[in-house]
Amino acid sequence: MEKKKLNKYDRAYLRIAKEWGQLSYCKRKKVGAIIVKDRMIISDGYNGTPSGFENSCEDPEGLTQWYVLHAEANAILKVASSTQSCEGATLYITLSPCRECSKLIHQSGIKRVVYQDAYKDTSGVDFLVKAGVEVEFIPASEAII
Repeated sequence: MEKKKLNKYDRAYLRIAKEWGQLSYCKRKKVGAIIVKDRMIISDGYNGTPSGFENSCEDPEGLTQWYVLHAEANAILKVASSTQSCEGATLYITLSPCRECSKLIHQSGIKRVVYQDAYKDTSGVDFLVKAGVEVEFIPASEAII
């Protein structure tokens, strides 16, 4: 697929991921993720507490609770409990993955990650590149076009 056309789809999927992130109950960061395979959305996720837990992501000091699931982890876990597979898929996410999530991404078979904002710790992205996952940064300003 030609780069310009791919970028058109990349930007559209990033917009969907951003919109999906708005469903998060987290106050500090609202992160959304979409997993796409063969131009079909096979999963989605946003950061939040596990099923059955109160929808409060932050503790009284405003820090994120340790058990909050990241958007990409939620999306990958949804695929794991379905008949779909992440093998060869693309993950669109509004914030670059952390170290822990980058391991899940690689192990799930996702081959490409497109993100909109950079997380303060880039070791997750570094790991993905080292693992052979294609990683692309498309800034929010470019995703709107």
